[in-house]
Amino acid sequence: MERTSDSGSEGWGFKSLRAHFMPKKKKTKREFSAGGVIFRKKDNGQIEWLICRHSGHHKWIFPKGLIEKGEKAEEAALREVREECGVKAKVIARLKSPEKFVYQFKGTLIFKNVVYFLMEYISGKTKDHDWEVEEIGWLPYKQALNELEFKGTKKVLEAAQKLLKEREKQQKLL
Repeated sequence: MERTSDSGSEGWGFKSLRAHFMPKKKKTKREFSAGGVIFRKKDNGQIEWLICRHSGHHKWIFPKGLIEKGEKAEEAALREVREECGVKAKVIARLKSPEKFVYQFKGTLIFKNVVYFLMEYISGKTKDHDWEVEEIGWLPYKQALNELEFKGTKKVLEAAQKLLKEREKQQKLL
């Protein structure tokens, strides 16, 4: 599986990636997914982020999945977090910039767009995850950022951290 980020500094957009990766007759597909960037606050005030290792490509990512017909992005994100990680969370905010990437699967070039939501952990046990995930971790920001393997996914965590800090500042002002 090949994957490249649309949000990296390489300057690759979907049009240039399409021209680069595929001959004129190759099959293409667009996928729209939603996912969650989940945090929890420990008793000592430290924030931890939930990341998961995918059982297919064995890389650390955030839980995400396809938006089903008739489903809103927020509903899909909450469902995927519950299914893939075994936890229940509440949505705090939608992250502004979606993650975009391209990968190839069974001869089809797939252009993927993932909308993420900042979420706060409510309940559940990560051991109750489904087959798509082989390992789950709650990590401090810097460690989570280090474990995430894709540039686009790292940018998602950076955006979530920034949004969470902004919201905490606003709360202190009230």
